[in-house]
Amino acid sequence: MSKKHIEDCVRTSLDSYFRDLRGTEPDGMYEMLVRVVEKPLLDVVMTRAEGNQSKAAQWLGLNRNTLRKKLVEHKLLK
Repeated sequence: MSKKHIEDCVRTSLDSYFRDLRGTEPDGMYEMLVRVVEKPLLDVVMTRAEGNQSKAAQWLGLNRNTLRKKLVEHKLLK
């Protein structure tokens, strides 16, 4: 899957989100989208890194402590 494909998926999902609102103005979209994308991203990367937080943090371009904080926030720390 290419970066372009992921971008297209996000764009399609956002178009659908706006359709579902049926004219109601959205609120807090940025935070909502970050939260919705961040949890599965962290979950998949941690699985692929076989639970190795240092490796996952490197792949994500995050400080290991930042990753750990986000894992706790999303209740993904096992």
